[in-house]
Amino acid sequence: MDFKLSKEQELLRDGLVKFLATRYDLETSRAAAKTGAGWQPEIWSGFADELGILGAALPEEVGGSGGGPVEMMVIAEALGQALVIEPYVDTVVVAGGLLRRAGGPVATSLLERIVAGTAVVALAATEAASGDNWTQVATVAERDGDGWVVRGAKIVAASAPLASHLLLTARTDNGISLFVVDLADAATGLQAHHYRTVDDRRASDLVVDGLRLPGSALLGEEGAAGPSLEQARDEGAAAICAEAVGCMRKVLDDTVEYAKQRQQFGQPIGSFQVLQHRMVDMYMELEQSVSAAYLAILNLEAEPAVRARAVSAAKATVGRAARFIGQQAVQLHGGMGMTEELAIGHYFKRLTALQYEFGSTDHHVTRYATLTRA
Repeated sequence: MDFKLSKEQELLRDGLVKFLATRYDLETSRAAAKTGAGWQPEIWSGFADELGILGAALPEEVGGSGGGPVEMMVIAEALGQALVIEPYVDTVVVAGGLLRRAGGPVATSLLERIVAGTAVVALAATEAASGDNWTQVATVAERDGDGWVVRGAKIVAASAPLASHLLLTARTDNGISLFVVDLADAATGLQAHHYRTVDDRRASDLVVDGLRLPGSALLGEEGAAGPSLEQARDEGAAAICAEAVGCMRKVLDDTVEYAKQRQQFGQPIGSFQVLQHRMVDMYMELEQSVSAAYLAILNLEAEPAVRARAVSAAKATVGRAARFIGQQAVQLHGGMGMTEELAIGHYFKRLTALQYEFGSTDHHVTRYATLTRA
């Protein structure tokens, strides 16, 4: 099988890598994460206006380029290599996929705004009792005239503090439904506790108590959101597998370079065979992750069971590799590996968090075993 990128995909990758190398400074992004708004809106605007990456994997009908999973993989890997904290996966991959499948004028309008960089959309689906299952929903939406009243709670809504809109899951009379919430209009009935995560991202815990929504807030058919949510979760998992590959490439490169420069007993520590073996093991874990990420990406448009097996195999493989490569890199850097001054510490935190997003490593091992037996 040919895994080479097309000429257009190579140009997409090279343009994004160049933009990030010249415009995305790690120290500036960490300062924005810790003391500012949590991100750099001007970078997001650059993604839309200068690069067009926010629409690269979205349909042409909404202003996108009509690309697909491979374009998404190329973008996510480059963002991971630069440790970008702006919410590409949450807004474009997860929310964008849900909106695209829901269809209708509201979803189309919001997709157009995502492509233009004027809307940031986050999904609020996880609940305290749901764990890794987005379709276990206790939040309830009841009809109220022509609209809806929603009550419930959500936890760890990734990128919600940065969002202009939320996609909110709730149980209606006919099953699980998906609603869009314009946060500019949600003054009452929605309480949010925002916080910074260990990897310098932003998330929210939400309490929804009597939130009133218009009838147009329902996306797609009432009670039919379950399959789309499952697909969105797999798409998000595949995207962060690609992001993790980018992170691990950077971590391995920095570790090898450090081993060439760090002197011990009058020679570079990279000359010691035992450390060479550890870096080779890191390289092998990375290459396995690359193959696993390809497997997930190339099966995102397959039938659900095949897609689920491929994604779980990739997420489990990448989760194991992220843990191994991150820990080895920190150890080979010594005590400096966990400091704020070195990039390696920030990458280690992101690789740790990636192991649990869109399902933990253990969850995907179990899921893969279940699907394989079936």
